[in-house]
Amino acid sequence: MSEAVLLIGTKKGLWIGRSDAARTQWRLDGPVPEFEMQGVYAVGIDTRGDRPRLFVGGTSEHWGPAVFHSDDLGATWAEPPEGSLGFPADAGASLERVWQIQPAPAGQPGVVYAGSQPSALWKSTDGGVTFELVRGLWDHPHRTEWGAGFGGQAVHTVLPHPTDAEQVSVAMSTGGVYQTADGGTTWKPANQGIQATFFPDPYPEFGQCVHKLAGHPDVPERMFAQNHHGVYRSDDGGAIWKSIADGLPSDFGFPIVVHPHEPATVYVFPLIADGNRIPTEAKCRVYRSRDAGSTWEPLSAGLPDVSYVPVLRDAMTTDTADPAGVYVGTRDGCVYASADGGDSWAEVARHLPDVLTVRAAVVG
Repeated sequence: MSEAVLLIGTKKGLWIGRSDAARTQWRLDGPVPEFEMQGVYAVGIDTRGDRPRLFVGGTSEHWGPAVFHSDDLGATWAEPPEGSLGFPADAGASLERVWQIQPAPAGQPGVVYAGSQPSALWKSTDGGVTFELVRGLWDHPHRTEWGAGFGGQAVHTVLPHPTDAEQVSVAMSTGGVYQTADGGTTWKPANQGIQATFFPDPYPEFGQCVHKLAGHPDVPERMFAQNHHGVYRSDDGGAIWKSIADGLPSDFGFPIVVHPHEPATVYVFPLIADGNRIPTEAKCRVYRSRDAGSTWEPLSAGLPDVSYVPVLRDAMTTDTADPAGVYVGTRDGCVYASADGGDSWAEVARHLPDVLTVRAAVVG
């Protein structure tokens, strides 16, 4: 049994949960004073060092966006005086929001990635204190044709390769999946088989509205994608994608998450598309596949019988405990936790602002 920390980013601030050793009882603290009334669209937890480092991507209506870090589990927060990230003058852009904070694998100490709006990738080599723009993606000739999804034009997923530091995959809305094999110098689209129902050509080279990517370090060539209409798996590192939506009540949704110890176990949260964007049959249900998407089962024990609120792309996550914890946050401010891989759920929080992002980690 392991104590866990849970970061909950909302439209109006940050909450931090701490569990008991069984992860069945939670203490929730917040809103954290440093982020009151900030939109917290990205949180992250780096467990590679001797002590975990927490990250928050906050957006202040007065001060703008920034990345903050804490080395004492959220008791204090820091940001460099010159700011954590910002476009160089020749980029001709200003930072609107940080959508993703992703520590690199253990073999890349100090490396942390961030994804932003407008669609850009950032890399830190000092543990996430400061970030530099990855010019190879920003200067890509396709960039002028990347559009904005309903939530904005953003790189919202960063998926570093677990063993090859030169390989990174990103996903954006809209634009789709792009990959580099040379450390970010050059990038190519990787969307073959992913549809874009809103285009005359439903299978373009790029322009898809991929909502989220996920993978497992033990099987790096296998990747999963939740698309705007479509749930997909690639078995060749993103070269070709095939649908795994059969058996789901809808192929529309936002998050997709892989079990930390079972590479073939994946979770999604189907919604009615496009205008409704509520859970299918108005029931709060996570769907799980234990065979990489060949079959699916609904998980609802402990979740509300009736629900009209969605789960956003970063509002589902896991921890690394065994059995694994799974966490879901909803747009009506509720957070649910499972300490048994999704078999049963318990409420951690209610009546928070819209939950935008959650991350969890074992800390003791």
